[in-house]
Amino acid sequence: MADAGGNGGAATNAPAGGTNGSVPEDQLIILPVRNFVLFPGVVMPVAVGRQVSIAAAQQAVREGRPVGMLMQRDPSVEEPGAQDLHRMGVIANILRYVTAPDGTHHLVCQGEQRFHVDQFVREKPFITARVTRVEESEESTSDIEARFVHLQNQAGEVLELLPQVPPELMAAVRGANSPSGLADLVAAYMDISPDEKQELLETVDVVARMNKVSRVLAHRIEVLRLSQEISQQTKASLDERQREVLLREQMAAIQKQLGEDEGNSQEISDLEKAIEDAGMPDDVAQMARKELGRLRRMSEAGPEYGMIRTYLDWLIALPWKLPDEAPIDIAEARRILDEDHFGLPKIKQRIIEYLAVRKLAPNGKAPILCFAGPPGVGKTSLGQSIARALGRKFVRVSLGGVHDEAEIRGHRRTYIGALPGNIIQGIRKAGTRDCVMMLDEIDKMGSGIQGDPSAAMLEVLDPEQNGTFRDNYLGVPFDLSRVVFIATANMLDTIPGPLRDRMEIISLSGYTDSEKLEIAKRYLVRRQLEANGVGAAQVEVEDDALKAIIRAYTREAGVRNLEREIGRAIRHVAVGIAEGSVEHARIGVDGLSELLGPPVFEDEVALRVSVPGVATGLAWTPVGGDILFIEATRVPGRGGFILTGQLGDVMKESAQAAMSLVKSRAAELGIDPELFARTDVHVHVPAGATPKDGPSAGVAMFTALVSLLTGRTVRKDTAMTGEISLRGLVLPVGGIKEKVVAAARAGLTRVMLPARNRRDYEDIPQDARDRLEFVWLEKVDDAIANALEPATPETDAPPLRAAV
Repeated sequence: MADAGGNGGAATNAPAGGTNGSVPEDQLIILPVRNFVLFPGVVMPVAVGRQVSIAAAQQAVREGRPVGMLMQRDPSVEEPGAQDLHRMGVIANILRYVTAPDGTHHLVCQGEQRFHVDQFVREKPFITARVTRVEESEESTSDIEARFVHLQNQAGEVLELLPQVPPELMAAVRGANSPSGLADLVAAYMDISPDEKQELLETVDVVARMNKVSRVLAHRIEVLRLSQEISQQTKASLDERQREVLLREQMAAIQKQLGEDEGNSQEISDLEKAIEDAGMPDDVAQMARKELGRLRRMSEAGPEYGMIRTYLDWLIALPWKLPDEAPIDIAEARRILDEDHFGLPKIKQRIIEYLAVRKLAPNGKAPILCFAGPPGVGKTSLGQSIARALGRKFVRVSLGGVHDEAEIRGHRRTYIGALPGNIIQGIRKAGTRDCVMMLDEIDKMGSGIQGDPSAAMLEVLDPEQNGTFRDNYLGVPFDLSRVVFIATANMLDTIPGPLRDRMEIISLSGYTDSEKLEIAKRYLVRRQLEANGVGAAQVEVEDDALKAIIRAYTREAGVRNLEREIGRAIRHVAVGIAEGSVEHARIGVDGLSELLGPPVFEDEVALRVSVPGVATGLAWTPVGGDILFIEATRVPGRGGFILTGQLGDVMKESAQAAMSLVKSRAAELGIDPELFARTDVHVHVPAGATPKDGPSAGVAMFTALVSLLTGRTVRKDTAMTGEISLRGLVLPVGGIKEKVVAAARAGLTRVMLPARNRRDYEDIPQDARDRLEFVWLEKVDDAIANALEPATPETDAPPLRAAV
């Protein structure tokens, strides 16, 4: 057949050709078809192959007009004339014009209305005719409604007996509301000869047409019922797998007839070439070819086709080939680090050492660096600087809140929507196997019922194992040994021991005020000017204003809040610039209260350390160091000891030890032993809503108690830290660097530290060392000698209560 029904391929514009003149409005373009009848309201595909049909379809598409579809009386006639066509046909709208890869042409047409040919006008290059549209009767009587319901029930019964009926067809039959439309819809899809369909098309009377369709359906129902009974009696049904194979073979044959199979073949060919070019290892390439073979034997409509295709796309997209090692310029790396970060000399030196080793031994196993420190000190940006210095791609993987092991190793392909884990996804995003991967917030991973992701990270961060890292989705090993892993963390306590053991910890402490000032001048002010759309010539921020913001409006280890406050001040003056009332603004100390409000923080040291019983301690927090006040007072009582301030067990024990030590040395300290029997001592640590724990406040508590009971005031310029023993020894504590920086930031000038913490002196920033006097304590006697003001006649007899 040259002209017959079929499915189309990809839609294309109708090619140029045909006649140059337009068809007059009173004429209809005729499209002759063989063995095919289209009914009004029905959408059908039509294949056109003869030149007269192609010319007619192209002219109709070009002019945006419908065509009149007439069936040939004799399908064997190759060039039909007017005498070879029926006189009754259907006016059809061309919904799509499709050109298949093999050059054949296809139409998707929707029947609109019956017509009758009054006169054929011409036959070359295509047939046109003057026609009369046949109007459908909309009469509704009880007889017609009864026949309509009967016909609808018959059609529904036939569709239920037929196998593999499209749901859309069933819905169309059930949703039909016109007797004429229902008769045409059923006639279009009935398994009868084209001549019988032409006879139904030419039956204009609705009742007569419904009767004919009903008779044909009644015969079809009987045949289907008998066929079903025979099938059940013989039990010769195919199993599900055979049936699927048969249907797929039929679908493949249909696609081949329509020229659609070439697209699938081209896709398989492209995948095969991509696998060859990907540079996969032999075992991975073998797995990819095996999956490609399965894909070749499948139809695109198969349930596993998309899963296998996605898997192959992941294998192909991963960077299996190792790029050429880029030369490392140590001098350029040092310049980049100095350009991006101020201070941090030891950190920069360690990074330079790391880069030097990578340059000398590019194939060696690189250590896993972990930057640990409070928020806002530049841990993530250090990783970006390392990537710049190495000339490699940078990718960040956020591990905060990850509690599923599959987010590291991926899901198995048996699950719907499975994907590789974050590590492999990051590698694909970077597009190279020697990227710099930042594992951000590695201390904030948690475990749940889905597994422990920190356990999965053990293989990733072990240079001896990550050369054969196996993602559950890929199912093949992937070499991670050339990836430069850099982790960041705020607290090391929450990182499991085996995982922490695989990383080299590099601690970043908080910045001093002078360092913050330099960072603000070099980076923060410029960045906030750009972010708020003003230039350096329009807004100027004085150094004194920056110092005031650092001391009075922020209290942090990093510089995030400092940058926010600078941005808030700049935004305030940017309003005037945007309104045109201000051309140049200078932000100074005097105007800060207008821009930022009253100071948030004040110097509490001089205020609180003004009476006996108050000592200044040093504390470590996850966001850096801080000063801590220990307040003691006594009231008439029976020797009780009260502790408040939400203290942990260890800190309570330190207070008990300090009290016992004071009692044991009462005579040496000049305290009347009878005083303990008639007074209650109350020790309080302010900021009562904040939990506090640890042994490092022992020296401060002992000093506060001695100050209270002797009436000697603690020096207000001095802070202290250290654990005490009942023998009076001062034991070492941790976090010395952060605590000393906090003391310098608070405006103190002296710090008393355990003598056994001298090893931490080199870690203290030079700026803090220059601003502070250090007193090293061997015993508590050293603390009393250096912390308390000299006794005066007024303090020889301490009052009953030292109020604070």
